[in-house]
Amino acid sequence: MLSTQVVIIGGGATGAGILRDLSMRGVKAILVERGDLGCGTSSRFHGLLHSGARYALKDHSAAVECINENKILRKIGKHCVEPISSIFIKTPQDDDEYEQNWLKACEKAGISTDPIELSRLFEMEPKLSRKIQAAYMCPGAAIDSFRMLWQIFDSATQYGAKTLTYTEVIGIDTKKGKVEGVTVVNKYTNEIKKIACDYLISAAGPWCGRVAALADMHMSVKPSKGSLITFNHRLCTNVIHRLHKPSDADIFVPHGTATILGTTSIDTHPDDNTTSQEEVKSMLQIGKETFEDLEDYRILRVFAGCRPLYSEGLDSGRNTSRDFVAIDHQRDGLEGFISVCGGKFTTHRLMAQKVCDLICPRLGNFSKCTTDTVPLVEDTDIYLKRRGRRIFPSYALDLTMSRQGNKRFLQIVNSMEKDKEKAEVVCECENVTRAEIEVVANESTTHSISDIRRRTRLGMGTCQGTFCTYRAVGAVHKLGKAWTNNTQLLFKDFLEARWKGIRPVMYGNQMKDVELTRGIYEVSLNINHHDFKS
Repeated sequence: MLSTQVVIIGGGATGAGILRDLSMRGVKAILVERGDLGCGTSSRFHGLLHSGARYALKDHSAAVECINENKILRKIGKHCVEPISSIFIKTPQDDDEYEQNWLKACEKAGISTDPIELSRLFEMEPKLSRKIQAAYMCPGAAIDSFRMLWQIFDSATQYGAKTLTYTEVIGIDTKKGKVEGVTVVNKYTNEIKKIACDYLISAAGPWCGRVAALADMHMSVKPSKGSLITFNHRLCTNVIHRLHKPSDADIFVPHGTATILGTTSIDTHPDDNTTSQEEVKSMLQIGKETFEDLEDYRILRVFAGCRPLYSEGLDSGRNTSRDFVAIDHQRDGLEGFISVCGGKFTTHRLMAQKVCDLICPRLGNFSKCTTDTVPLVEDTDIYLKRRGRRIFPSYALDLTMSRQGNKRFLQIVNSMEKDKEKAEVVCECENVTRAEIEVVANESTTHSISDIRRRTRLGMGTCQGTFCTYRAVGAVHKLGKAWTNNTQLLFKDFLEARWKGIRPVMYGNQMKDVELTRGIYEVSLNINHHDFKS
């Protein structure tokens, strides 16, 4: 039996933040995640580092938290943040009164709203509609959620934290009204074991209600699905928001060479990440108020995530607060169990701090939180960078350093120096080398090509896996690991995950790309599209 002080359920941003905070204070903790790290809500959003301006009118406390955490994450996670700004635009469809009230609310929350002359706006963002009537600059930014999550986990590991992926909690063990531990099962080995603990924290996002039910507790979690569209173009230099009450399809967030449009808000169940062609067309119609030529741009894919909203009342969807709650289930008669729900990726560190401030004294630990000042990763050693520059392909060096950090980057450089063929670029869209794939594939947390994708961005670019999937499968198959033996399964699982986001946009010019992919895998590799899930 494993034993620790705290068990955390959920490998998203909230769970990651709690794991890092506890471990930095010297508390022994184990995080349990039923899938891969970051495979749920925390990787299924538009990647916006909120300034808080979007919530300033309706949710003052959430707005203040966002602007404060925005500043902190830009410092401690600078390798994960693209330091651009957010521009709020007023179109003819947006209300004059809302604009004035919004400006006052932002000022009250401490969020800067610098007005931009329209002539200057169109110089900065030439693709914007010329019908825009006003614009304001706010301190929003884009953030790579995958990269930040893994850097948080890597940092926590350095302080002694442990993580169990593909391990699902199937029971909460209690005795005389107090938590004693959890019972878990491994997805791949089917091994069932117990983990003893003094405290249990559920950070399972929209699944918090299901986790609470394992202890016969009720939580009023109201999952809200948001669908998003990824364009194969950088439509804007900065984040673009509509200046109105938060609604569907009113945020464009640039990421590298792509742009994400989001989002919708539909009440659903936590496992629902489906999208439909109707949603896509509706979002495009709304988005044309911002970019009139929107339908001329190629769509890469669509995806959806489920927000972990919490409300004791009748509110749902956009009427539910974006603030978070930490529920001590001692109120329900069970000591040693806390559920954390709500909030946003931007505020995950603060959520973790407040939870740890509550729990640590109960464990006899009175250390202060330092997660707001200690960087997630160190800057890459200059001498290591020089070594890498001699052997890395163009453009891949800085991207790999940012993605993998010093420790893995050293492993990648060593691999390339021993065998120059390891510098081969497997994924041209995201500049992923064979050496990087092999280093990630050899880690104990990796069980599929999709796991590698979340660590490297393999297959997330223009071709959506068309050209890099067969290269990646070939590379990992040579490693001879148990999970790499069934190459047909590797192909199908990864391509199906990519195709899931392509199906809702299989019309017009998109069909050309689909036919190319189908031709490669059916004609060249004899992988029939009828074998894929429908």
